Amino acid sequence: MSDKQKTLKNEIKFTGKGLHSGAKVELTLKPAAENYGFKFQRIDLENKPIIRAVAENVTETSRGTTITEKGVSISTIEHVMAAMNGLDLDNVLLEIDGPEMPIIDGSSKPFVEGIKNAGIVEQEAEREYFVVKTPINFTIPEKGIEIDVYPYDGFCIDVLIDYNSKILGNQYATMRNIEEFEGQIAPSRTFVFLREVEFLFKNNLIKGGDLENAIVIMENAVAQEELDRLADLFNMPKIKAKPEGILNNIDLRFSNEPARHKLLDIVGDIALTGKKLKAKIVATKPGHFANTELAKIIRKEIKKKLGKPVAPDYDPNEKPLLDVNQIKAMLPHRSPFLLVDKLIKRTDDLVVGVKNVTMDEPFFVGHFPDEPVMPGVLQIESMAQVGGLLVLNTVPDPENYTTYFLKIDKARFKQKVVPGDTLIIRMSLVDPIRRGIALMYGEAFVGDTLVAEAEMMAQIVKVK
Repeated sequence: MSDKQKTLKNEIKFTGKGLHSGAKVELTLKPAAENYGFKFQRIDLENKPIIRAVAENVTETSRGTTITEKGVSISTIEHVMAAMNGLDLDNVLLEIDGPEMPIIDGSSKPFVEGIKNAGIVEQEAEREYFVVKTPINFTIPEKGIEIDVYPYDGFCIDVLIDYNSKILGNQYATMRNIEEFEGQIAPSRTFVFLREVEFLFKNNLIKGGDLENAIVIMENAVAQEELDRLADLFNMPKIKAKPEGILNNIDLRFSNEPARHKLLDIVGDIALTGKKLKAKIVATKPGHFANTELAKIIRKEIKKKLGKPVAPDYDPNEKPLLDVNQIKAMLPHRSPFLLVDKLIKRTDDLVVGVKNVTMDEPFFVGHFPDEPVMPGVLQIESMAQVGGLLVLNTVPDPENYTTYFLKIDKARFKQKVVPGDTLIIRMSLVDPIRRGIALMYGEAFVGDTLVAEAEMMAQIVKVK
């Protein structure tokens, strides 16, 4: 299933302030070449770094979607992403002179209008869709969050939200096809509960928020003195006290505008898959975290379809399953030959370990003095040690056993490993362990790139 890719006919500029930073910024959307995708460029920084709008670059989702690449971030991207995705664009360069997208009116409508004025043109390259053939699911049961993706010959989204709010109640929104986005979804503005406003402001957020770019929901009547205090805090005009409801007494664009805005966020966040989808999405209590986790799952499915090995997820902020001291209690290796620093995942048939490659490694003295490269044989050794942790996990007293490798087969080295790289090593059992013999398949990644792979056979031996 394919049609032509699309980009802008002309560039278009937007100005405004960031919702959370309050910084005034100028955003320019520019036409881009075929197969370029969506990329942000921080033109306010040295060398004007580019950040790819892909799910694996998501680093923050608490009050908007932030992406980061090589230490450079851009935040609150979901509304402009939704506009580009909703208007069926494929390739756009977004130049921005600050750290956050302009919030404008809190919806995608200004971006949609600007893109329509700039014009949209077809390109020569065919568009490739990701066609969902089997259901995909992401859920957080304890929070009642669930997003299901089903096979569908088109693209539609159903959303149900429930904030346990007597003002909002349960709300439902639907988009039956992408053509409905412009008129039915894009104008829906972001919303916030009054009880959250002061907390967010005091935590260095919503500095650019005002009554023109957010729907403020008041669960209970608030005294005039409290409203005056909040107005002074935000340096905003005074608001007259009124019964519970919408604080600023604006007219909602839709009776279910909050639910439609949550649907808008999905359209924006799901664009981080890098592909147009043929799918039906059904979401209960969605948010940026759930949306972007789903996008990561779909990205992995896309890579599998393309035949590319998918690197394990690695968050250096998470506590490891085993640190280096715990690893030393299981493996006999010691410095300078202990070549695994921590274990971050373990199941019955798979483990993922981490090896940080530094310039202090003794083998770099001679390999090579003017161009340090980690020897392939030591990459294999590092993989073997991670594999040892997998095999030893199958015995009740691993401190009394060791592993001896019997065979290494089909070893391939695809890219140099150099100081500063972090090896993410995944070892998987090919077959169940029989009579103490384990056959494993190992992959070593740097970032998303597979740098080495091999099949290994090992024997478990009791030593005590």
